[in-house]
Amino acid sequence: MDSKKNLKEVAKLFFKLGSIAFGGPAAHIAMMEDEVVKKRKWMSHQHFLDLVGATNLIPGPNSTEMTMHCGHERAGWKGLIVAGASFVFPAVVITMIFAWLYQQYGQLPKVEPFIYGIKPAVIAIILGAVYRLGKKALKNVELGILGALTLIACLLGVHEILALFACGLLGLILYFVRNSKNTLNSFTPFLLLQVVITPSTLKILWTFFKVGALLYGSGYVLFAFLDAELVSTGTLTRQELIDAVAVGQFTPGPVLSTATFIGWQLGGFWGAIAATVGIFLPSFIFVSILNPFVPKMRKSKIFSAFLDAVNIAAVAVIVAVCVEMGKETLTDWRTILIAAISLIAVFVFKKINSAFIVIGGSLIGYFLSLI
Repeated sequence: MDSKKNLKEVAKLFFKLGSIAFGGPAAHIAMMEDEVVKKRKWMSHQHFLDLVGATNLIPGPNSTEMTMHCGHERAGWKGLIVAGASFVFPAVVITMIFAWLYQQYGQLPKVEPFIYGIKPAVIAIILGAVYRLGKKALKNVELGILGALTLIACLLGVHEILALFACGLLGLILYFVRNSKNTLNSFTPFLLLQVVITPSTLKILWTFFKVGALLYGSGYVLFAFLDAELVSTGTLTRQELIDAVAVGQFTPGPVLSTATFIGWQLGGFWGAIAATVGIFLPSFIFVSILNPFVPKMRKSKIFSAFLDAVNIAAVAVIVAVCVEMGKETLTDWRTILIAAISLIAVFVFKKINSAFIVIGGSLIGYFLSLI
């Protein structure tokens, strides 16, 4: 009975987050931390940080993979699958609607007035999470210096994956400098996911599976992958790809729902399903393998030192994303006002749900855009 109750709780939470999670992975993870750690206490701040750090080191959409980790913590392997599917589902449905409209009318609907105020509000949510996670990650002066170096490197344009690995390795070097004896734990588990497809959609599924298995980084990296896979071969026009990426940017949830839009253009409804399954399937596999590793890594002194360094680097990466988002978003008095109101809501009214901050930002943005 408890198992079913936990699964329902996981499904409801991540469906809600998938419906309101605008602003990219940093914002999604901030909302998750608020719900899973602060409000529901499914895990400690430390374990959440460990999962964030470890997830940043594998390919795929980090925020979607974090939902799977959180689902697993609450309801085991079933929770992993339910959490990931529930988070992705709203974005996939919304994207399918946009894909159908695009196919029918040849253009995207105008939604800018409704999302004008969302990003400033999301910046406040991210800063709230950075404050809470940063307090936990900042264990000593050395980690503070590593975090500062990672932040500077990211702001100077160093790829976030390189910055994370470099910080982790520096953390290991510092550990070896301080200690001489260490132990190493081993681990294993594996989960096989099966998806039944029709032969006509196999090519679409395989194309997006390759992208999902290799993709590190932002939506711009996704654009480059799909440009090479689809535009250069004449399968898709560049304008269609640009419109697909645009849909991924203004729908909630993971930006990889772009795949759903493209799949629809290539093969209708079943093409959309094949593309969606293809791009997200590697994440389910990677998380299934990685999840049991993380607690064992924390028990090992060597891996613990590596994780601590990666965790502070992950917080620094989120700060860098927030800075870049701020430069792009806070361009006039309206967006600055929305961000300020949202910051007050986050830091003064600490029990307020992040969903209300997103909705409030959207409504304020809409009315201010009319002025």
